[in-house]
Amino acid sequence: MRKRRDSVSIAALRPQPAPSGTPAIDTPAATGRKRGCLTHAMSNGSLAELLAGWLPAQRWFAGSGPIVRDVAIRSDVKLADGDPELWHLIVDAAMGAHTVGYQVPIGLASHLKPELGPAVIGALSDGRIAYDGAMDPELTAVLLDGIASQRTEGPISFRAEPGAAIDKGAVGRTLPATASNTSVIFGDKAILKLLRRPSIGHHPDLEIPSRLARSGSHLVAAPRGWIEMASSADEPTVLAILAEYFAHASDGWSLAIADLTTAEPDFSDQARLLGEATAHLHSELAAAFGTGVLPPTALGDMASDMAAELALAVGVVPELAKHEQAIMACYTELAEFTGDVAIQRIHGDYHLAQGLGTDCAGPGGRPPGTPRRWVILDFEGEPSVPLARRRAFAPALRDVAGMLRSFDYVARHQLLQEPDDQRLRSVAADWVSRCQDAFCAGYGEATGEDPRHGWPLLRALLLQKAVYEAVYEARHRPGWLPIPLQAIAEAVHEGER
Repeated sequence: MRKRRDSVSIAALRPQPAPSGTPAIDTPAATGRKRGCLTHAMSNGSLAELLAGWLPAQRWFAGSGPIVRDVAIRSDVKLADGDPELWHLIVDAAMGAHTVGYQVPIGLASHLKPELGPAVIGALSDGRIAYDGAMDPELTAVLLDGIASQRTEGPISFRAEPGAAIDKGAVGRTLPATASNTSVIFGDKAILKLLRRPSIGHHPDLEIPSRLARSGSHLVAAPRGWIEMASSADEPTVLAILAEYFAHASDGWSLAIADLTTAEPDFSDQARLLGEATAHLHSELAAAFGTGVLPPTALGDMASDMAAELALAVGVVPELAKHEQAIMACYTELAEFTGDVAIQRIHGDYHLAQGLGTDCAGPGGRPPGTPRRWVILDFEGEPSVPLARRRAFAPALRDVAGMLRSFDYVARHQLLQEPDDQRLRSVAADWVSRCQDAFCAGYGEATGEDPRHGWPLLRALLLQKAVYEAVYEARHRPGWLPIPLQAIAEAVHEGER
């Protein structure tokens, strides 16, 4: 049992020297507001300054290197007393004309365990250390227990799915952060995803798996519970999702990379099975959420949006300029397409790492083999896109395009270190072609139509995705920029023949 300790009020805080190299949190001047909570004690003091320096260094921080102009703690809720304490913060960071809200669980400890050193944010004036609570198993256990007991603390509610089996004693293990989340594995049965940039409204990564799992789907990781915060709107803000965890599984990207490094790489069986799973997923989504048809002017509007994105992309990646005319010709062809285009709920950010191959470990510790089935993860979509757009109907071919680009990404990634190796280049090109053919064949067998029959739309979506990738890599991973640029060059050359 952790020793209970009352939190220090603002009246008790006095500026004190911080440990060498660690900024202190000063007591802010009186503002006439109610005192005694963490927000009033620190939102205008140096905790905000510490967060302003700490946030941009996090993997899930939005943007690349912008200077944080201002930080304000919008909400603070104490979730655990003792040493350490656990506080839940929503922090608004202003960068230029934009403000982004972040979820930061803060631990406050008088003495920090050495293994939590990388989580340090800074020192308080009373000598305690503020750190990222998501990295501390003692504090993530508070979150798991809250879901299991369906606790409510101020505006924060912990919810459990009816009948969900939750092991409150499971020890948490925090994974390396992703671009928008921090995940904690509890034992070998559950994983908690903390949404670092939460938005008001029904979150698709809870909404879709919940709806499908309740209908008996085996294509998704069934949610066990979630954490949400009440808002002034009619809908709450989802903060975290606890879901089924597959301990003996590998993501599609890792499986594909492993296959490419074998003497005779062939991922076509896995790709075909993934194509079938993707088609079944789209069928289940259509049954659960309905379908529609794009109005006659919609493809023209879509092409115009693609053209606008391309113009902005050329400003970020000048190398795209030499392909701009050819890409625009493809978008023009899309605008002139007159066929009906069905729309529905889709995954929205579909690639190999979003697929989990289960029961795929080879016997005797050998490399992973063909998965017996695929489970699809991470339905939140692109975090930088507004939530309403992520939940909107779209052509299912957008997911197909994402996966076809992902096969190409794996192969070209292998070439980054040896770009002049012609044998490796030939093997990679053949691997991609067979994977893409197998994926489309599997998808077509399940739906009755090869997705490549919608070529004007599919080609435009493939180029739009590659343009997006070029911008992303230029901003975040410049060393990977040749991957989308080479794909675009080859695609426009193929289209001109």
